Amino acid sequence: MSRPRAMLVSGYTELQSRVRNGELGSIPVVLGLVVIWLVFQTQNSSFLSAENLSNLAQQMAATGTIALGIVLVLLIGEIDLSVGSVSGVTSAILAVMNVNNGMAAIPAILLALAAGLAIGAIHGFFFSRLGVPSFVVTLAGLIGWSGLQLTVLGQDGTINLAYNGGIAKLANTYYVAEIGYGIVIAITLAYAAVVIRGRRRRIAAGLEAVSLQTLLLRAALLGAALVVVVAVMNSYRGLPLALVIFGGLVIFFDLMLRHTVLGRRIFAVGGNAEAARRSGINVARVRFGVMMVASMMAAAGGVLAASRLYAVNQSSGASDVLLNAIAAAVIGGTSLFGGRGSAYSALLGILVIQSIANGMLLLSLGTDVRFMVTGGVLLAAVTIDALARRGQAARGLA
Repeated sequence: MSRPRAMLVSGYTELQSRVRNGELGSIPVVLGLVVIWLVFQTQNSSFLSAENLSNLAQQMAATGTIALGIVLVLLIGEIDLSVGSVSGVTSAILAVMNVNNGMAAIPAILLALAAGLAIGAIHGFFFSRLGVPSFVVTLAGLIGWSGLQLTVLGQDGTINLAYNGGIAKLANTYYVAEIGYGIVIAITLAYAAVVIRGRRRRIAAGLEAVSLQTLLLRAALLGAALVVVVAVMNSYRGLPLALVIFGGLVIFFDLMLRHTVLGRRIFAVGGNAEAARRSGINVARVRFGVMMVASMMAAAGGVLAASRLYAVNQSSGASDVLLNAIAAAVIGGTSLFGGRGSAYSALLGILVIQSIANGMLLLSLGTDVRFMVTGGVLLAAVTIDALARRGQAARGLA
């Protein structure tokens, strides 16, 4: 049997085993995404055009980045209701420092991210150290940080960013073909190197490891998917920097969750906090760190949103930002019960949500219809997760 065929057979066999055990992963959302795209394409031939897909990529980067933080929180079996407000207040800090105080773009962005970390530390302290439920802590944050955002913005309520400034370039820069394909090659090789190194370490430690063929197949599929994305983007304006940032964050967090000690501890705490504590894991420290990272990702999402809109105002981080971020994580396959999910959940989930919103807009349908459809998709995702968990429990796997 040839090597490529052997890789495909190995990957297919592993997929069959996971499906039989009720580990559906991202399969339902991928199938749902295909259906959504086919429906909208048949109704409006512009839906899958390069221009519209480029706009779709720009639209999902900010909320998708916030959803990455939500994925981490859900993995430990908790919730963060403050991410929308955190993205708003940190973007307000960014705008005030950059526009009103003349701070350069990079220091202003770093300050906004640091503010997100500090806010997450406050949440983490009350939650992990004092035992206040995460729901209550972050609900208070949702209200309190919204008030601070109004205070930071002042009476005008709106701060416009320079169109040619460094912050605006984050969401309004496009890479030409050569650079785009170079980024694809670099990401694919780095991904392959990390997963192969992780496999060698597991083998050296006497642990079970995924076959080399499967890892190479995953790297090849990742590279192929990225090549398709770059090819489509290049047929319009080029590869958006915002998509590169979001995609890079997704891959980084995926590798962190699956190939580091911290990632295994996050899954352990979400699967069974008491068992994790008895095995020597500092549960409070893991929870504290996750809350900090979630708020920092909310700040990063706020920066991208401000960059795309060239402004920060009183509604930044408000409206449906929080709901879409949580819905994206859940629709993408991260379990509300904790201990199961991946960083790719944020990517797939926000792609579903923004595809629905974008398609509805092309068909001139109202926000009311979009909300109802998104709610139905969210309910379906949670139902599938609950049924899969019930099936695993019946087989003694949960």
